[in-house]
Amino acid sequence: MLDMSWGEVMLIGGVALIVIGPKDLPKALRTLGQITTKVRRMAGEFQSQFNEAIREAELEEVRRDVEGVKRTVDAARPSFNPVDTIRNEIRSAVESRPGAGSKDAGAKDTGSFDVPRPTPEQQAAQMHGASASSAAPGTKTETGPTP
Repeated sequence: MLDMSWGEVMLIGGVALIVIGPKDLPKALRTLGQITTKVRRMAGEFQSQFNEAIREAELEEVRRDVEGVKRTVDAARPSFNPVDTIRNEIRSAVESRPGAGSKDAGAKDTGSFDVPRPTPEQQAAQMHGASASSAAPGTKTETGPTP
């Protein structure tokens, strides 16, 4: 209590008893207690408002940091597109392959897995059980009795 010893408190109480008088001393102590309570309450409110202002300042600082990071990410976003990066790497790898430019522009490059596709007649022959090699191209094979 304000760094006062019990001796000092007794001395102040004795002076107050002589100056104020024994009749008005309880009323004065009650008033002093109420004033002390109000001062403590005001100090608590001030401290809570001060802490709130510090928190708001810290939040504002954090908010500024987050906005800065967001701006950095937004600025980097157009330059970082993984799909375009992969597409460009594949395109450059295909273009740098030897012999890639010798094929005509309309042909589709399927790489080293070029498999000849069967003609529609060969597909029909395979579906009916006849081998594609026994039938001459352009000839029809009979699969059953003719009407």
